This record gives sequence, C-alpha cells and structure tokens, in this order.
Amino acid sequence: QVQLVESGGGLVQPGGSLRLSCAASGSIFSIYSMGWYRRAPGKRRELVASITRAGTINYADSVKGRFTISSDNAKNTVDLQMNSLKPEDTAVYYCNLAPDYGSNGYWGQGTQVTVSS
Repeated sequence: QVQLVESGGGLVQPGGSLRLSCAASGSIFSIYSMGWYRRAPGKRRELVASITRAGTINYADSVKGRFTISSDNAKNTVDLQMNSLKPEDTAVYYCNLAPDYGSNGYWGQGTQVTVSS
C-alpha cells in the first residue's frame, strides 16, 4: 500500500502565498508522475499541476505564472508553491501519485486552502 501525507494548507489573504508538501511512503514500485489536484465547493476535481519522474511539468491555465511545482525523486516528495493566491483558489488540494501513465494512482487525504480577507 502507498500512503501520501500532505501538509501546508491553511487560511491566507488574497495575494498571499502558501506552500503545500506531500510525502509518499509504503510499497512504491514505480512512479510515473506526482501532482496536485483540487476540488472547490460544488465543482469537479481538477488538475492543478503535475510533474513526471523525467521532469516534465504541466500546469492548469488558471495557475500558470503563480504556482510552481517541484519534486525530489530520491525522497518521493512533491511540493506546490502557491503565490498571488486568489479567492477562486479556495479548495481542498489533493496530492496524487501515478505509478504508470494514465493510472488513477494513489491519493492523499486532502488539505484545505482558503483564500479570504
């Protein structure tokens, strides 16, 4: 079994910054990519950013230029630096580990990010 533990969520004012961290542990035999998804109230879960083991990065258009994803392959961790946060970034953020291309993979428990004045 694979466990993903997230940290770093919280309440921040518009324009502020937060950094999310995720550490994977357990029976990890392969990793194709790690990433972050979010689900806002009343909306479907959406990709925020992902990074493959080879270093290919993908961002949602809504966060490009504001969010930065990074990973440490040796430690099986992935971070998301979020700057210039907006109220519409408010959501539960989930860490994901995909062992293979196209795999749904494993999910963390989620961490709440609230952007509000």
